[in-house]
Amino acid sequence: MTTETTGTVRIEADGSGTVHMDRVYPTGIDDLWDAVTTPERLARWLVVQLDGVPAVGKTVRAAFTSSWDGSVRIDECDRPAHLRVTMLDDQDTTVTEAWLTAVDADHTRLVLEERGFRADEVADHGAGWQVHVEDLATVLDGGEPEPWEPRWRALRPGYLAAVPGGTSTAV
Repeated sequence: MTTETTGTVRIEADGSGTVHMDRVYPTGIDDLWDAVTTPERLARWLVVQLDGVPAVGKTVRAAFTSSWDGSVRIDECDRPAHLRVTMLDDQDTTVTEAWLTAVDADHTRLVLEERGFRADEVADHGAGWQVHVEDLATVLDGGEPEPWEPRWRALRPGYLAAVPGGTSTAV
């Protein structure tokens, strides 16, 4: 198991954290869009439970494979290029955006960014989103993701080292 980090993390001027992931998947843009927006497909790699029907302007309750549990409001949905959601839990309100771009007929770039969480959580979110985008690749390849937490724990030290100024919390 590699522990190489593939995302970037940063602390914004306002002190909040941002995670940025950029990956090309070997699938067409419509298939990748469905994988990141269709509840049945999301359940295989990201959202294990969804209460409500996702639609622009609507809020649904979601439970992630990472154990995150909260409300998700769909702010923008421009098929198949852009999705923006606001995620709310007991502690934070964050914004997550996904941009999809066709590289060619059989490859699509996904750029994913989450921002607005506390700076001391940036390594946790970085490792978490890397596990999620790796799980998406596994699912697109026909496989089943491994348990989420061991992979997160293996990646977290690399993101701790990447945090500007060393700001982080211990887990």
